[in-house]
Amino acid sequence: MASVTYDQASRIYTAGARPAINQLHLEVRDGEFLVLVGPSGCGKSTALRMLAGLEEVNEGRILIGGEDVSHVSPKDRDIAMVFQNYALYPHMSVAENMGFALKIAGVSKEERAERVGEAAKILDLEAYLERKPKALSGGQRQRVAMGRAIVRDPKVFLMDEPLSNLDAKLRVQTRTQIAALTRELKTTTVYVTHDQVEAMTMGDRVCVLKDGVLQQVDSPRNLYDNPANVFVAGFIGSPAMSLFKVPVEDGRVLLGNDLLRVPDVDLSGHSEVVLGVRPEDMALGTDGTGLPMVVDVVEELGADAYIYGNPEGVQTFQPLIVRVEGRRPPAKGEEIHIQPSPDFVHLFDVNTGLRLNGEVPEGTPEAKLSDVEALADAEE
Repeated sequence: MASVTYDQASRIYTAGARPAINQLHLEVRDGEFLVLVGPSGCGKSTALRMLAGLEEVNEGRILIGGEDVSHVSPKDRDIAMVFQNYALYPHMSVAENMGFALKIAGVSKEERAERVGEAAKILDLEAYLERKPKALSGGQRQRVAMGRAIVRDPKVFLMDEPLSNLDAKLRVQTRTQIAALTRELKTTTVYVTHDQVEAMTMGDRVCVLKDGVLQQVDSPRNLYDNPANVFVAGFIGSPAMSLFKVPVEDGRVLLGNDLLRVPDVDLSGHSEVVLGVRPEDMALGTDGTGLPMVVDVVEELGADAYIYGNPEGVQTFQPLIVRVEGRRPPAKGEEIHIQPSPDFVHLFDVNTGLRLNGEVPEGTPEAKLSDVEALADAEE
């Protein structure tokens, strides 16, 4: 096991162009499961490949266990990588696939068999050791790829979207197995995914990237409760946080016709702010007060339902989403009134995009409202 450090590391493909990874400074603790997440093209896979030695580090350093490996050959970094497409040898059995790297390294046949057997037991693959990959399901193949990494007993596991080829049900099952396995092995793991549900459910900490720049790194709970800028707020959460540009009057935000006082925030000097509220932090008004909205879409999920619409009198960046009781949700076309809970709203500076109600980690980059609009367009 070992810690991993990105020390102002950059990857620059073309001189004068925006770096794919721009001065990334990130500490991954010994034994930690860290998830890199962000929209397509944000640089998360590039960051992983830099750590693996498959991409050059143009500026800064990368350290594993305190040792600078920026210019060390991939085979000498003592890492094991699990790929999206499994990368199994079709002509080899499961046991041969899992032990192949050990064979190349000159490990004896007896020790290879012992280490493969131990990994197969952990992964529940003992019954499949003599099968070829074509005789396995997608989930079993992914477990074989995991086994191949485990037998090497590396300092660091690197996983590049390993579940994206699995169907939805198997993906949920396998991500639980991977999270449990890495915690049992206590091996430092850096995991890349575009799926924020995976990120939030698997990671000890989650690192959000955009355009090669670190936006925020924190526990899943703190990312959800205290997004440092408007980009993180709009990206983290499923369904997404609803965001509005609203005026400020007498130290309170004007949401439609209602003045909302947000605790523990000084709005003096602000004529308008960006207000964010999550679907579960809004209630339906019963006396005609609140933000009026006509329901456009109803998603019924059993115990809960989500309603979508465009509220009147506010500037939004995407349809407003409200979580309601699932047995009797409002009907499509019905006019309702929405009341956000003042204790759970999020406020951001309209110019810098930085959080106003709460602490902002030092070095948090500014975010533009156009970034949130781009996210909404990508989701559509």
